[in-house]
Formats: sequence, C-alpha cells, structure tokens
Amino acid sequence: MRRGLFMIGALAALSLASLAAAQEAEEAVPPPDGKLLSEIVAKVEKRDAFRYIDEIRWNSDGFYEVIYLTTDKAKVEMKFNPVTGEPQ
Repeated sequence: MRRGLFMIGALAALSLASLAAAQEAEEAVPPPDGKLLSEIVAKVEKRDAFRYIDEIRWNSDGFYEVIYLTTDKAKVEMKFNPVTGEPQ
C-alpha cells in the first residue's frame, strides 16, 4: 500500500515538474509583436566591415544574440531587443 502511494506521489511530482518546465519553455520565446529575425539580420549585414554571421540564438533573458565576423577577422557579439530590433 505504501509503495503504491509513494509511486502516485512520485508521478504527481514529476507531472508538476514537467508542467513547470513546459510553461518556462513557452515563456522563453520571442514576443509575437517583435521584429522579424530577418530584419535584425539585415541590420547586422549592413554594418561596416561585416563579413558573415557565425551564430544567432534566442536568449531566454529576452533578446537575440548575434555573433558575426568582420573583414579583419574580428568576432563581434551583439544583443538585440526583439521588439525594437535595436542593439542593447
């Protein structure tokens, strides 16, 4: 009997943890009223000495991180506000 109650409790705890993780994952996405990522990429590509984009990722703190290299091989990391599309 105790083992059955323990299993039910453990499953309930796992379910709550999964629900919390799912809700957190839903919050860690760009806002629906934000700029298109392609608009932000276009801004980066127009920067002086731009060569190519190495990486783009959405940061769960609420901004896009863009890493690009310049013609003189410098690595530039920028953070962009997803709503305004402007660097932070």
